[in-house]
Amino acid sequence: MSTVTHDAPDFELSEELKMLRDSVRDFSDHEITPGAAARDANHEFPTEIIKRCAEMQLMGITIPELYGGAGLGNLALSIVLEEINRADASVGVTLSVHNSLLGGPILKFGTDELKKKYLPRLASGEALGAYALTEPQAGSDSANLRLKAEKKGDRWILNGTKIWITSGDRAGLMIIFARTDTTVSKAKGITAFVVETASKGFKVGKQEEKCGIRSSSTVEIICEDLEVPDANRLGGPGDGFKIAMDTLDGGRIGIASQSLGIHRACLEASIKYAKERKQFEQPIGEFQAIQWKIADMATDLDAGRLLTHRAAWLRDRGLPCSREASMAKLFASRACNRAADETVQIYGGAGYTKDFAVERYYRDARITEIYEGVTDIQRLVIARGYLK
Repeated sequence: MSTVTHDAPDFELSEELKMLRDSVRDFSDHEITPGAAARDANHEFPTEIIKRCAEMQLMGITIPELYGGAGLGNLALSIVLEEINRADASVGVTLSVHNSLLGGPILKFGTDELKKKYLPRLASGEALGAYALTEPQAGSDSANLRLKAEKKGDRWILNGTKIWITSGDRAGLMIIFARTDTTVSKAKGITAFVVETASKGFKVGKQEEKCGIRSSSTVEIICEDLEVPDANRLGGPGDGFKIAMDTLDGGRIGIASQSLGIHRACLEASIKYAKERKQFEQPIGEFQAIQWKIADMATDLDAGRLLTHRAAWLRDRGLPCSREASMAKLFASRACNRAADETVQIYGGAGYTKDFAVERYYRDARITEIYEGVTDIQRLVIARGYLK
């Protein structure tokens, strides 16, 4: 009988990760949840909550201690994001983008100078991060970019528009993907730049009115002769699409984690209501129809968490995880939406009102199947991984 000697994931969290989970859960329960409904109703950006997240070192979870971060990795980030999103998905997506979509690529692809210059600002919360890839004609076809960058001496001049940019009007730093070469294939002619949003030529356009995650800011950004030093380029000219796709692996783990948080909030709310609500002289949790809904929710939650933690575990070790990240996002986001639907059904008419948080969970859940790659794109990534 052979002995398994390779490094395999441990289903038991380390004491350090348990302590992190418990502290963030307590923070979420006492400081995030109480104001979540009001922030949602008023479309109020969670400025003070983000400051508290910075104080708790949640703005630099994967950033090494050398640069002022916690140096804990993607599994820790997933655990944190589940707890935050259980309380407020708007706070959750803001943290996910900041950590996964800006801190991540600077750490992996930035020069030593860029890391020294920007990672401490991200880790401390001095600057909030954003990620600008999508354009009106470039959604799922993300290589079809038209925002252009032209080289002039030691600088690049950016012109064009990006849409649906999370935290775009709040961010101090942003990664912007631009077309720098029109003579090669679409994917090979893209370059990534780290942009300081205080720069001349950076403008904020339309503010989106959204169905859910309404206290998260989502805007159009416009570059008008925006100058970016060549030193702020990530990777080489033409490496942008590769960087964008690698970064989205981390982002998909982040959104899978968001799905887990919303899903868990739905399950906990369903269990509580099933015990309290009485019909036909007994709690509705005594009915098999309700029990089956809760059983399916609980099983899907565990399955989604295992998929998500596996993808985070692989990414922490520098192993390929595109397929696994897409599996995690595909399953966790769809399960989250099923759970939100069933939770409203368990609450009945009450679940369709703002008297209970479940209607917010229902609205917030829907976006998890859209951003960081729609559900069908995840299926393509997974299938191509196998068909290779």
